[in-house]
Amino acid sequence: MDQKSDKIKVVYNNKRATFDYELLERLEAGIALTGTEIKSVRSNNVSLQRSYVQARGDELWLLEANISPYEHGNRENHEPTRPRKLLLHRREINRILSNMVQKGLTIVPTRLYLKGGRAKVEIALARGKRKFDKRDDIARRDADRQVERALREKYR
Repeated sequence: MDQKSDKIKVVYNNKRATFDYELLERLEAGIALTGTEIKSVRSNNVSLQRSYVQARGDELWLLEANISPYEHGNRENHEPTRPRKLLLHRREINRILSNMVQKGLTIVPTRLYLKGGRAKVEIALARGKRKFDKRDDIARRDADRQVERALREKYR
């Protein structure tokens, strides 16, 4: 394996997805982009905040992902929130679609990164959290912070 394929540069990390969903299984998918889109991704002008993945026929599409227009682009610049096809193997798509139907799961994009010069999106099979689950997570995080703070004070 050459040196270039090992490097990963995270462009966008969707923290909201981990707060709103219980992430069960993560997958790496390629994403079909145009020339000005990949240039915009390389300059970190991306947001996955409101994006989601939807099945259309037997393909998966990334919807509402905002890739800002390339600032040095011309009239052929892309539309910021156009649907983008996700590139996965057929067996992976079939497994994901069957899990969605049988278990009532959804697919959420968790991060976008460059790997070996190619844009990849990490998607996760997820189950939506209820309000009390979110409260439990917040309480657990606060308790961990207090423990860390107490330990720091003790060892000063």
